[in-house]
Amino acid sequence: VLSKNEVSRMLAVDQNIKHKCIIELLYSAGLRLGELQDLRVVDIDSDRMLINVRSAKGKKDRYTILSKVMLQDLRTYYLKYRPKELLLEGYKGGKYSDTSVRKVVEKAALAAEIKKKVVPHTLRHTFATHLLEDGADLRYIQALLGHNSSKTTEIYTHVATNMVKGIQSPLDALT
Repeated sequence: VLSKNEVSRMLAVDQNIKHKCIIELLYSAGLRLGELQDLRVVDIDSDRMLINVRSAKGKKDRYTILSKVMLQDLRTYYLKYRPKELLLEGYKGGKYSDTSVRKVVEKAALAAEIKKKVVPHTLRHTFATHLLEDGADLRYIQALLGHNSSKTTEIYTHVATNMVKGIQSPLDALT
């Protein structure tokens, strides 16, 4: 899991708007790599500030959140690249490749001087952990991630350091 500072540094590195949107979508919406690649232009619901994730893992549809910052960057990206069907099209059309997405993420992490191994899924884990640390209910995080079982989502409680900081030991309450 990355810190908020590390994510900010990744987004601040000099990169083209398409690459920035890739990182922002993975982090701000908690998308899996395949979900990112399958996003269509029509899946962005700016009126309701939602992203429709179709046929995700388990062939289920779900909605996740659309960041205001992300929406502005998506609009800039759209005006520059004019994608037709898929939101992120490859150089010759069609899906943006797994390898290309991984390279975008790895290159941004390297430029941001992050020593940890950072892959696209790292940003999904970071999304969930940051939501939990900021007080979001585990059930909502479960729905945003598209998890069937709350047990799958509960793994984020192990890495949410801010959760533990606010808890007082019962011994300290005795004084």
